[in-house]
Amino acid sequence: MPHRPSELTPTLEPLAHNSAGPLHWLATATAMAAVVAAAGLVQPDAAATGHSTAPAKGPHASQAAAPDPARVSYPLDCKGLPVAVTATAQGDLDGDGRPETVAAVRCDAGSGTPPHAIYVLTQDNTPGAAPRVVATLLEAGRRQTATDLTIRDGAVTASLLGYSSPEVPRYSPDVKQLAKWRWSGGKFRQELTNSDARSV
Repeated sequence: MPHRPSELTPTLEPLAHNSAGPLHWLATATAMAAVVAAAGLVQPDAAATGHSTAPAKGPHASQAAAPDPARVSYPLDCKGLPVAVTATAQGDLDGDGRPETVAAVRCDAGSGTPPHAIYVLTQDNTPGAAPRVVATLLEAGRRQTATDLTIRDGAVTASLLGYSSPEVPRYSPDVKQLAKWRWSGGKFRQELTNSDARSV
């Protein structure tokens, strides 16, 4: 069946599962899985900085270092706990010749299975500037765990582990989806193996 794109409004609110049955919960989770925070790989304004934003070419493009995930301040509320970067992948996602870093991040609770968020990081050309988050592919409020994070052929892929109902123990996810995100037309387009492709 061909994928049909649709526009979704991003939300940061976690899913509510107070009284819904397992099938309703799974349908809701699948629909929400396509929601990606609408954020572009924003480059500094050329007129303000005096630098061109055209794709980098030549030997310097290949020598550009990927953003260091250890230097980023993540928009993740851990209630005073430290933040843990559990997986990273590097690659050129927007075709400008410079690599981005994708990081799977969660709160370092020391026990249990804290949910992941997945962020895209970029590095400004300003000397000494810290890398910054420019897009959120997965919100921690979705309460999923990300594994097998990779970048291949310009696309980000990850396995997302979740729960079919609120009764499933948090240490034993029973739903697995393979998600893929690709930068296209100024936005990330997400695909899931068991749902239609959607873009935001």
